[in-house]
Amino acid sequence: MLALTLEDFMVELNDGSIKNVGPKNKSATVKLFDVESAEGREFGDKRVKLVFEDDDENEIQVSLFPEQVRDLADDIERLEEESPAFE
Repeated sequence: MLALTLEDFMVELNDGSIKNVGPKNKSATVKLFDVESAEGREFGDKRVKLVFEDDDENEIQVSLFPEQVRDLADDIERLEEESPAFE
């Protein structure tokens, strides 16, 4: 299941073109639940792309720098040691 929340979001649709309307203070939150597949792969010369997909073929891609991936791996390792989620 993909959940998408858009804040202060307004666009103009005119002859098939989308145009920003109003100030550029828009933000979005995307959540993907019930992930069926997850993978990491190279993205360019200096990034790693994490790709998550659910049963309905909703997909989220996130590109991170190597130090961010290492921090994430540390967080997961800590969760493995401390969280009941890994029991």
